[in-house]
Amino acid sequence: MRPFEIIIPILLAVYLIWSHPRPLWVRFAPALALLATLLHFVFEGYRWQMIPLYVLAPIFALSSLIKITKADWLYPPSNLTMRLVQGGALGLLAVSTAVPVLLPIPKIPTPSGPLAIGTVLYEFTDTSRTELYSENKEEPRKFMIQAWYPATIQESNQRAPWMTNAEIFAPAIATYISLPSYFLDHLALVDIPAFKEAQVAQTDAGYPVIVFSHGWNGFNAQNTGQALELASHGYVVIAVQHTYGAVVTVFPDGTIAPNNPKALPEDADDPNYEVVARKLVDQWAGDISFTLDQFDGLNKDAESIFFETLDLSRVGVYGHSTGGGAAIQFCGTDPRCKAVLGMDPFMRPVSEEVINAGLPQPSFFMFSQSWADLTDSKNNQLFNQFQPNLGDNQGVIVISGTKHFDFSDLPLLSPIAPQLGLKGPLNGPRVIEIVDSYLLNFFEMTLKKQPSDLFSGNFTDFKEVQERN
Repeated sequence: MRPFEIIIPILLAVYLIWSHPRPLWVRFAPALALLATLLHFVFEGYRWQMIPLYVLAPIFALSSLIKITKADWLYPPSNLTMRLVQGGALGLLAVSTAVPVLLPIPKIPTPSGPLAIGTVLYEFTDTSRTELYSENKEEPRKFMIQAWYPATIQESNQRAPWMTNAEIFAPAIATYISLPSYFLDHLALVDIPAFKEAQVAQTDAGYPVIVFSHGWNGFNAQNTGQALELASHGYVVIAVQHTYGAVVTVFPDGTIAPNNPKALPEDADDPNYEVVARKLVDQWAGDISFTLDQFDGLNKDAESIFFETLDLSRVGVYGHSTGGGAAIQFCGTDPRCKAVLGMDPFMRPVSEEVINAGLPQPSFFMFSQSWADLTDSKNNQLFNQFQPNLGDNQGVIVISGTKHFDFSDLPLLSPIAPQLGLKGPLNGPRVIEIVDSYLLNFFEMTLKKQPSDLFSGNFTDFKEVQERN
C-alpha cells in the first residue's frame, strides 16, 4: 500500500481502539484520516480497492466532530452497547483495509546493477510476411516491442509505466486469470524504475543484446523485473509482443489486436496440435529475427537513440513457456543467437529438426516444480529427447516450490498469488533472487565471458534448486 493508503486506516484504528474518554487529539484522528484521503486523491490517485475506506473516513470524521461538541453524550466505556458498536466498527475497518492490502499497487523490484535505465517502444512491420491470425490475410505481419537499456537520465525524463495502455491490458489479464475484468484496473498506477525514451548511455564496447519472448497469452512487459535487472548491468533487453498470441496488443494508432485462440488448439490431445503450434512458433521466431534486423538498422541510424551503442555480435535469447519454445526454435535456425535460456520451455511447437539436432550455443533451462513434476507429459518427453543433443549444456534445473508464472512478474499482483494460482509456495522475493541470479550469471558468462560461481559448481546457497533428472 502507498503512504496515504496506510495512514488512513491507521488513524481510524487509533480512534476506534482508544478507550474512553479519548484525548482531544484522538477525537480529531478521523478528521485527519479524511484529510489524508483528500491528499491520497491528489498525490496517489483513486483506485476502487480503497472505496470502503473512502466511505468510512467521512462517516467517522463527521461522527467524531459531532461528539467533540457533545462530549457529555458519550456512553461510558463499560456500556455493552458502546463496546459492540466499537467492535463492529473495528471489524468493518479491518475488512475495508484488507481489500487494498490483498490487491496492492504492485512494485517492480529495484534492480541491483549500477546503471540507470531507459525504455522505449517501437512498432515494427515486416512486409516480407503476411499475418496468419487476423481477419485480413493480406496484411503484413505487425508487432510491438519494448526495449530497456542503460541510460543517461535528465530532469525532463519521466518515469515509465509498467505497461503502456494498462486500461486495456489490465482487463485482458484479469479475464485470462479468471478474475473480474475490473479487478486489476489499478495496474495503470504502477510505474517502474526506468525512464521513458531516455538517452542511451554511451559505451565504447557496445551493449550486448538480449531478446525476450513471452508465452501464450502473455505480454512483452510480463518480465519487466528481469529486463530491468539485465539492463542495469549493461544489456539492451528487447521484449517482443507477439500479436494475436499475446493476451492483447495495442498499436500506437489505437488498433487493438486480441488474442486469437485458434492459433493454438484448445485440446492438447488434438492430433494436429504440433502442426498448428509449429506454425505459431515459426511466426514468433520470425518476429525475433525481424527485431534483430530492425535493431541492426537502428544501430546504424544516426537519428536513432541506439546509434552505435549495440554489439549485435553478442546476442542472447530467452523465453517463457511458448516463448521458450520460440527461443529454442530461433536459436536452432539462426546463428546470430549466441546463448539461449528457457523458462519452462514449451517444446511441442519446436520443430523435429531442432529437437533432434539440439543447439550448438551455450544453453540453460529452468523448470518450475509444477512443470517438472509432470514427468509423463508430452512436453517433458520432448525435452528429454532434446536435452542430450545440446552442444554446450550449462545445466537444467528445477526450482522447488514454484509454479509456471513464478518466472514472470504476475506473482507481484497480490500477496495471495499462491491462492490465485499465480505462484508456488516458495517465498516471492526468494524466487526473484534465484531466477534473476541464474539469468544474469548465465548471460554474463556467455556474452561477456565473466566467470560465474553459480555455474562453476561451487555455489550452494540455493537449496531450493536441484538438477533436473
